[in-house]
Amino acid sequence: MSLINQPVRVIGGGLAGCEAAWQLAMRGIPVLLYEMKPKKYSPAHKYPGLAELVCSNSLKAIRLESAAGLLKQEMRRFGSLILEAAELTSVSAGGALAVSREDFSDYITKKIDESELITVISEEVLDIPSGNVIITAGPLASDGLSASIRELVGDRYLYFHDAAAPIVSSESLDTDRVFAASRYGRGEADYLNCPMDREEYLAFYNELVSAERAPLHSFELEGDGSFSVYEGCMPIEVLASRGEDTMRFGPMKPVGLIDPRTGKRPYAVVQLRKENNEGTLYNLVGFQTNLRFGEQKRVFSMIPGLAGAEFVRYGVMHRNTYLNSPGLLDSRFRLKSDPRIRFAGQITGVEGYIESAASGIFCGFALARELLGRSTPPFPVDTMMGALFSYVENGSASDFQPMGANMGILPGLSHRIKGKQERYKALSDRVLSSLEGYLAGLGE
Repeated sequence: MSLINQPVRVIGGGLAGCEAAWQLAMRGIPVLLYEMKPKKYSPAHKYPGLAELVCSNSLKAIRLESAAGLLKQEMRRFGSLILEAAELTSVSAGGALAVSREDFSDYITKKIDESELITVISEEVLDIPSGNVIITAGPLASDGLSASIRELVGDRYLYFHDAAAPIVSSESLDTDRVFAASRYGRGEADYLNCPMDREEYLAFYNELVSAERAPLHSFELEGDGSFSVYEGCMPIEVLASRGEDTMRFGPMKPVGLIDPRTGKRPYAVVQLRKENNEGTLYNLVGFQTNLRFGEQKRVFSMIPGLAGAEFVRYGVMHRNTYLNSPGLLDSRFRLKSDPRIRFAGQITGVEGYIESAASGIFCGFALARELLGRSTPPFPVDTMMGALFSYVENGSASDFQPMGANMGILPGLSHRIKGKQERYKALSDRVLSSLEGYLAGLGE
């Protein structure tokens, strides 16, 4: 039974929107969840279900001594719907949490549909409605909604571009060249590896940097015809253009891997990660791209093991949108000029699936408590959520860039600890202790 008569309107059925709606409903708050699919799709979305994963199918590392692992643990303490779905639809990915995309979306869609307090409305929102609103339209907000947000926040509305990697069928791979292994033998051998010697790498590099790129649509460009690319989703051809060895120190780094054919570390490696539980599909890790489809087929087929690869989906590039959040949003993601309006997800400047979901959790959680007459102090900055949200609120307004969870945003320890792993363990222990203290103080 609802404890509040007036529903909260959540705009956008992605990860942040579903988490925000779930947190509200768990506390007896009715929700109208607006999602324009399946009536209308963005240039990058294809699947009709909620919480569609557009780029990678990985939700990053699992281990607690990592930023992503810590963030997941914090989300679990709030009853995260996204993590529940991910763990039930996971595919093998070594030390990472990766999912079967359609199963993941289907599970979340079913849970949302079954909630008595969440009503999904399949229509595009063009104007920001009255009452309490959480805008989680994500980095691919429609033109109509984008115009309304721009009118609301003015010049603080920014853009960048994102790119997705190709997917190949496993049966089309050359098993004589591809070997299964995880770096340093961590976890199961869930990645397929395509090793290159120096001659193969240089031939691939030369073709990649000279390959023809796809033109961007007019809606993806700035007013002056230019575009910008977020570093965390750099197209592989753009990364390669920065220097001959940039890929070898990035997604093609060979460290921690031994080619069983030679018994030696390769000069470079392309890794493939499972896209589904059956292991019939794999994506090229770190190979987001904006090359023309024919060029992707030509150049990526030069990768050892991919000469006869069947590309079931080519890489694409699309416009992403985010707010210049510092000075615009407060610690609860409320718009300072109109606190009834909140933002969550990647549109706020958090970067990554779990980061987007985490912001939706806290946004819905804080609003629910407010409607129930309870206060919600900001997250302590020595938690991963708190450090990330503090960056969004207090980052550099003159040069604000999206940020994902990482150990570097946490405050330093009071004492020096030698060794990276030992330091990360100490940071992890402090994060979890601070989180429990925060929740205890709230009576949660």
